[in-house]
Amino acid sequence: MGIETSLSLSEVNNRIAILRDNIRQLIEQAAGAAGAEVEERISQRIEQQNAELEKLLKVREAMTGQ
Repeated sequence: MGIETSLSLSEVNNRIAILRDNIRQLIEQAAGAAGAEVEERISQRIEQQNAELEKLLKVREAMTGQ
């Protein structure tokens, strides 16, 4: 899984929290965005952040056995 495998559980949890906050902020930006180009960029960034979040959630699940 890349660099995620060298992280401690605490570091994984911190990155998950950061990604969730980033996604929340991007959603807020999207709500106030004007223009299709801006909305598309924000949408792509949200997708990227969600993909990273899913990877880290799987890493955490593997680390904790849950």
